[in-house]
Parts: sequence; C-alpha cells; structure tokens
Amino acid sequence: MTVKRKLRTTLMSKWTKTKLLVVHNDVKSVIPDTRKLSKSTLKSMLSAYKMVYVKPDVGTFGNGVIRVEKLESGGYSHQLGTKVNIKKDFDSFYESLIKLTGSRSYLIQKGIHLMKYNHRRFDVRVMVQLSPKGIWETTGLIGRVAHPGKIVTNYHSGGKPMDVHRLLGTHLSQNQMTKTIGTLERLGVKVARHMHAKYPGFRQLGLDIGFDRTWTPWILEVNTNPDPYIFNQLSDKRMYRKVMKYRRASL
Repeated sequence: MTVKRKLRTTLMSKWTKTKLLVVHNDVKSVIPDTRKLSKSTLKSMLSAYKMVYVKPDVGTFGNGVIRVEKLESGGYSHQLGTKVNIKKDFDSFYESLIKLTGSRSYLIQKGIHLMKYNHRRFDVRVMVQLSPKGIWETTGLIGRVAHPGKIVTNYHSGGKPMDVHRLLGTHLSQNQMTKTIGTLERLGVKVARHMHAKYPGFRQLGLDIGFDRTWTPWILEVNTNPDPYIFNQLSDKRMYRKVMKYRRASL
C-alpha cells in the first residue's frame, strides 16, 4: 500500500480523526462526546444526553446518519432520512436500529441541538487549505441548511448552501457575527495544524461546525477530502475562485 493510499484509508475513519483531536486542549472542548456503538454504550449515552447521532465510522454525504432520542414518554425513536421509528422498550428499539446499521462499524456522538433557519437545522462548512506558500488558511465558509424533515445538512442529501453572513445575520448582530466568523476561521486552522502534524499527506480539509443554543461551535465532523464545488453555489464567486486556486496549487 502506498503512503498516499494508506493516508486516505486511515483518515476516512471518523473514530481515528476523533481520537487524534481530543488530545489537544485547544479543540477537545468543542468535540462532542463520541464512542463506538454498542448496546450498553447507546443506553448510557441516551441516559446522559437524551439525543445522540449514530454515524457510520466510514461514510460521506451524511449517508447512514441516524438521529436517536430517548422520549419523555419513556419510549425511544430513531430517524434515518425522513423515516421515524418509535419503540416503547429499549431492547426492541435497539434491535430495529441494528437492522439499519447492519455489520458496518458505527459511532455514537452526543447530539447537538442545532440552531435553525426557517425551522430547518443548519451548520457551517469551514474550508481550510494549505496555501501555495505552505501556510494553513481558512479559505471558505458556507452555511448548509437541512432539507425540511431531514436530520443532515449535506448538499448531496438535499441541504441548501447559503451565504454564511446571510445565515448568521438572522440570529446575530454585525459585531457578534464578525466575532463568530473569526472563531470559525481560527478553529479551522488549529484543527488543520493538529491533523497535519500527525498525517502530513493532506493539504485541505473541511470542518462541519454546528452551533447550539448558546452559540458554542461544535465540530461535528472533519473531512480530509472536502468537496470544493459547494462554494460554486454562492452567487459571489470570489470564495469559490480562491478555494479552487489553492486546490489546483496542491495537485
């Protein structure tokens, strides 16, 4: 296996990326509690958090992501796509969940109750790239608004790309928005530096960052092969041109 192939295979794993980042004090506080899926771990995390996301360890575009909740009524629910399944007891609930996950390796991530735009959940994709001069730089920010009725914000799953200023501006003042964008840009560079120190073979990554009701930024996922073309969905093409310029320089 070549070094490049080995790198690509290793960093497809969400578990590997999580373990890499939680040892760094300046980012671990915004990484949701994440563990490998098992019956006992799911029961424990639902007891602690009431809502979690069950995600395939290896997967893209939000495929296979399941929202799981412990209901106030005492039952349990899971949602994949737009389909919701409710069970009264944990054993039958877990059995129905495992039918969805199959033999694939899955993780459980503490659920973040995301902020919404027009009653639809959203997060922000932060693109970080190594510049032609060899310096890590946040080159793009774009909002992703979930398709109505769906739990994931991915463009390939029906999510709507949106200018981040327009999106955040529905909740924040100009001053608050400027500070928030600065926080995202700095966080992206920190994550890139940490990951690059361990795996120096990549030159760009995409962070999916969601905000809870206190506007804490949570790193929901890190993609070491992010799709740059989502930025072409913005009417202002300057960000897209910069992303593509850096991308071409890294090839």
